Amino acid sequence: MKEILVLYYSHYGAVKQLAQAVAHGIEQVKGAKARIRTVPKVSTVCEAVEKPVPDSGAPYADVKDLEECIGIAMGSPTRFGNMAAPLKYFWDGTGSLWMKGTLIGKPAALFTSTSTLHGGQEATLLSMMFPLLHHGMVIMGIPYSEAELVTTKSGGTPYGASHVAGSASDQPVTEEERKLCAALGKRLAEISLKLA
Repeated sequence: MKEILVLYYSHYGAVKQLAQAVAHGIEQVKGAKARIRTVPKVSTVCEAVEKPVPDSGAPYADVKDLEECIGIAMGSPTRFGNMAAPLKYFWDGTGSLWMKGTLIGKPAALFTSTSTLHGGQEATLLSMMFPLLHHGMVIMGIPYSEAELVTTKSGGTPYGASHVAGSASDQPVTEEERKLCAALGKRLAEISLKLA
């Protein structure tokens, strides 16, 4: 089985749900397996450190996960049209992989969650592309052949899967959003296996 990394940061849980839906799509493809990883919060206190293993949920990502997987799906909540600081911090520590060209040619896909429909979903997805492009990765989105991309009244963009969580982060992931996440994961797995 070839593994595809599903790397995410989630504060209120919506991005975690999207990550699980993307992983479900990956595992629909014969020969592909999802490796789900998260990143710890960034502390404002210089001496503060997170436990090496979280109390619950996915383990923390390591650069070894990037090396060992044949593709990457990355998800983040929106922070003013940008990826969240913990995910950016993780990517800022991947210079050694960049120097070796480890990620060149690996496919990648993106997903996000915002409070409002116009809360910066596409800008966030684009911001997550920047480190991946610098690493030489092959970015893929969701084609309009996915019917939900045309009919959705909630999240979903051709740049990647998305969710509208509501201003109180109380809106459940819709069936259309879930289907688009699974379609993105499936497409990523199919392309990753072809390129591996």
